[in-house]
Amino acid sequence: MPGHRSITEAEKLAEARLGDVRIHREQMAAVANIYRAAAAVRQHLENSVLRESGLTWTAFVVLWVVWIWGEPETRHVAEEAGISKGTLTGVARTLESRGLLRRADHPTDGRLVLLMLTPQGEELMERVFPRFNEEEAFVTSRLSAAECRALAEGLRRVVLQVEEEGEERRLSLLDGAPPPPRRSGRRSHG
Repeated sequence: MPGHRSITEAEKLAEARLGDVRIHREQMAAVANIYRAAAAVRQHLENSVLRESGLTWTAFVVLWVVWIWGEPETRHVAEEAGISKGTLTGVARTLESRGLLRRADHPTDGRLVLLMLTPQGEELMERVFPRFNEEEAFVTSRLSAAECRALAEGLRRVVLQVEEEGEERRLSLLDGAPPPPRRSGRRSHG
């Protein structure tokens, strides 16, 4: 792939650039490789099983969350999928237009919306997930079952660290202030 550096090249470039800078190298490598692995796996799955089914990664994750959780509220789906409620709205509309998902009002709270798979959505997940899982096995095939369990447990501990202590850490880094607004990357003209 043009313009794409291998993981080995990227590691060598980082080492050359950082030289004698005092940093936590093992931790840097762990976080960098979490990102690289997630991106590589996502790209592989999007370009294989998910493309064959006409799904993006995000659409698949939304379907997965709804499939596993049953009839969850939109706010819970967005949270579990790691996306904003606005992104979920667009994805849900697309999936609804394809006949895979439907929205319904919450039975006791009219402000809330539930998502559920249609029979066509159920059929799609029952057909796609086994193929998706085969690709999960493919991308982890250089690891033994014990190494897969150890990796999963190590990553679970990373997630727990952020879930349980990340907010306190963020507040301490920002002296209790809310984070500054994100910059869009666009320059304002004026």
